[in-house]
Amino acid sequence: MGIPVVKFNEKDQPEFFREAKKRVNAYFKENNISRYANFGMYFKTFFMVAMYITPLVLMLTGVVTSTWAIVGMWAIMGFAIAGIGLGIMHDANHGAYSRSHKVNRVIGSVLYMCGGYPLNWRIQHNVLHHSFTNIEGLDEDIEKQGIVRFSPTQERRKFFKFQIIYAPLLYGILTLYWGTVKDYEQVVRYHKRGLLEAQGVSYGQALFRIIFNKVWYYGVFIALPIIFIPVPWWGSVLGFVLMQFIAGMILALIFQAAHVLEETEFFELDENISVENNWAIHQMKTTSNFARKGYLFSWYVGGLNYQVEHHLFPNICHIHYKKLAPIIEATAKEFNVPYHQHKTFLGALKSHFKLIHSLGTGSYDERLKEKTTKVAA
Repeated sequence: MGIPVVKFNEKDQPEFFREAKKRVNAYFKENNISRYANFGMYFKTFFMVAMYITPLVLMLTGVVTSTWAIVGMWAIMGFAIAGIGLGIMHDANHGAYSRSHKVNRVIGSVLYMCGGYPLNWRIQHNVLHHSFTNIEGLDEDIEKQGIVRFSPTQERRKFFKFQIIYAPLLYGILTLYWGTVKDYEQVVRYHKRGLLEAQGVSYGQALFRIIFNKVWYYGVFIALPIIFIPVPWWGSVLGFVLMQFIAGMILALIFQAAHVLEETEFFELDENISVENNWAIHQMKTTSNFARKGYLFSWYVGGLNYQVEHHLFPNICHIHYKKLAPIIEATAKEFNVPYHQHKTFLGALKSHFKLIHSLGTGSYDERLKEKTTKVAA
């Protein structure tokens, strides 16, 4: 079973996105700048990769030997994984790093160094999440196999009332789960739905690449530390888990703060597989910005605090989002289109956790259902 052909309502304010695109194009033309990476982006790429590899080298070569220093090295690597995922790999796998398809694929392959499979990521993120944001049954970012309830369209179970407590713990194992189990689950599922073949890759090719790259990844990041770092074997394993937990927590919170909020909307399809909104309007209703004034924060998270701009223009490098945000905000206001945002990251997280708490307890289900769009036939 492949992806159903979802029909967005093209008559719902198409002029908004036409005007937004026109103004964005004018910005690049008037300033005579590229939509892709610049020197600052190249520096960030080098910095984040070095931040990831250097601590491992220092531990393996015996430069760092004290227990607490080793813990610190693993922690730094965790922050580096998140930085690579948010600020480098993400742009490249969107085709936004370079005009060259080959360069994007090479830079995007840095995900192998973090234990993931780029093709699976592109299918889940680019094909499913970006096309069908917050749509039940299509956007896998809000599908958690009945463990966490992220949308009022999903059935509520009794144990969900505790999800405000256990959800953050699950966030922390995001990359660990992806690197050990999820890639295999996805490659089977995407093969059955014909999504692998649509990307020009056979099931056998995908499975071989996953196995091959995970073997060397775990060899380098678990086996070598166990052999060469002067701590008990379980110390290296715990260090690896710490690294993954930090990375997973950061990545999960950044993405949850952009879509699973009190003010964003959730959708389910009707029998005709249609959505009442224009695609761009849909993105504006399901996406939110946060912490736009946090320069260093924005640098670290790859501009993904400008999620509205990213969802409208995913093929533009994130280094430009800060300049594009006022353009999009003004255009949205002009066309009376929602432009969700929080002044701070903490404000966005507060909204996220208030939502999942109310979804878990059911205390605000009726109010939330009013915000949920059941698309009319």
